[in-house]
Amino acid sequence: MIGGAHAKRLAKALDDLQAAKTPAARLEPMRRLREAVDKLEQAQIDAARDAGLTWSEIGAVYGLSKQGAQQRFRTRQRGKST
Repeated sequence: MIGGAHAKRLAKALDDLQAAKTPAARLEPMRRLREAVDKLEQAQIDAARDAGLTWSEIGAVYGLSKQGAQQRFRTRQRGKST
């Protein structure tokens, strides 16, 4: 499974969001959903970088420049160089 534990957290938060009966009850699963998506996205960025994708290629997917992609994702990365 892509993302493993991150994807499982995402699925659980999505299920909880759908099961919530009130707007107030949807807030907690929504917060967990956003966090899970962020972590899953970062895992995919890390995998892309490990596979040799450049910051320019990643930026193109997001409509960002090389520098924009680095600023958005590099600070959360595991201390890797360019």
